[in-house]
Amino acid sequence: MTAQTRPDLASIPAYVPGRDRPGAVKLASNETTFGPLPAATKAITEAVELASRYPDNQSTQLRTALAKFLDVEVAHVAVGCGSVALCQELVQITCAAPTDEVLFAWRSFEAYPIVTQVGNATAVRVPLNSEFAHDFDAMAAAVTENTKLIFVCNPNNPTGTAVGEDELTRFLDAVPAHVLVVLDEAYYEYTRFPKENHPDGVELGRSRPNVVVLRTFSKAYGLAGLRVGYAVGDPEVITALMKVHIAFSVSRVAQAAAIASLEARHELLDRTDALVAERDRVRDALLAVGYQVPPSEANFVWLPLGERNTEFADASAEAGVLVRPYGVDGVRVTAGDPHENDLFLKFATSEETVARFVG
Repeated sequence: MTAQTRPDLASIPAYVPGRDRPGAVKLASNETTFGPLPAATKAITEAVELASRYPDNQSTQLRTALAKFLDVEVAHVAVGCGSVALCQELVQITCAAPTDEVLFAWRSFEAYPIVTQVGNATAVRVPLNSEFAHDFDAMAAAVTENTKLIFVCNPNNPTGTAVGEDELTRFLDAVPAHVLVVLDEAYYEYTRFPKENHPDGVELGRSRPNVVVLRTFSKAYGLAGLRVGYAVGDPEVITALMKVHIAFSVSRVAQAAAIASLEARHELLDRTDALVAERDRVRDALLAVGYQVPPSEANFVWLPLGERNTEFADASAEAGVLVRPYGVDGVRVTAGDPHENDLFLKFATSEETVARFVG
């Protein structure tokens, strides 16, 4: 007889990463094709030599560097093993009973319903609007006395849509002050909003103790394989996060690479500018042949192909490019290097493919 585990675990879906296949171009996981910044690579090499020693469990140096970068006190910053780990920890510190509710748009980040169920709470999904963006009126209306946590993915993964400061502020003002709102800004570095309406969760959270911002080094900084993200929020929330933090889960190498990346961040803008240009080039080419592609503020584009999502992804894989289908909602295509994007566009804009999936 095996030991008993939670009976509801059988109903919890495992997180499904983007597919991989030897020899194929992978545009399925929103990774950047740029490697770590050179300074980060050097820091990684040096940190490995101390791998026999435990990392700083408090990530003190990294938190200090982030606090300086963001112009906040160290007490406002927590670090986690990627922002996904922080998502789960946020559920842990806010939800104590199965009746507690975690609210988020859908479709949004695939981990939200998983970490909610792992935290023994109830997921409340609010459909996106007709433009594949957050429907904040509907989300505000869905808040109940049981709502403990709200995730807002901005830009939204997997649709790429984003809302500006004005719209985000109106929503935050409509949420009760006792409900924690998490602004998940994993793709923040790719947003190109006008300065007067640029959504910066850290700035919005300065006067709102119930707002926590999540960002990561996995995307624009090219450190996805090292797993390091961070949260910025009220010190009471940060203290609670650090209580449920898994000890030593942010490695010495990850901390060193993140610190070096922050110090070399001036090199980051050129890289993100190049990727944004490729993202827009891919979208323009797809629009030109008839695909519906909402504007993206992330490092990917979204193709809402309905029932034919999986069929399209399979056909793309046969053409040598892996993309990610999401049920009947859409297909997400990461912006890669120019030659990778060209290979995808060769498939997606061919007369045969367009006739099959568009016309």
